[in-house]
Amino acid sequence: MFAIIETGGKQYRVQPEDIIEVEKIKVDQGDNFDIDSVLAVSDDEGIKIGAPYVENAVVKAEVLEHGKGDKIIIYKYKPKKKYRKKKGHRQPFTRIKINDILLNQTVPVEEVQEEEVTEVSDQD
Repeated sequence: MFAIIETGGKQYRVQPEDIIEVEKIKVDQGDNFDIDSVLAVSDDEGIKIGAPYVENAVVKAEVLEHGKGDKIIIYKYKPKKKYRKKKGHRQPFTRIKINDILLNQTVPVEEVQEEEVTEVSDQD
């Protein structure tokens, strides 16, 4: 069984027990979270492709650690103009472990509190 998920603007093919590095997400280390942006799921019955996401499909994941990637060097140079700029960048990432892929999982709908509406009467 595998799924194709979307997170951080990128797509990943994942299976249960996979460990992947994704763009940094705001979840504390050691916490579990759900990824509901599942583009496709393959199981014993076949493959299900979403438009754009598969309905009621959830990927359960756990945050292992946060970190920074290798440094890349950005160097700008213009010949004969004495213009040189050197800059470095380390992209932050989150390493996650895929625990489970669930199909036909109903996502709880948050109940919207109805505000009390007061009627305004027209008095002449």
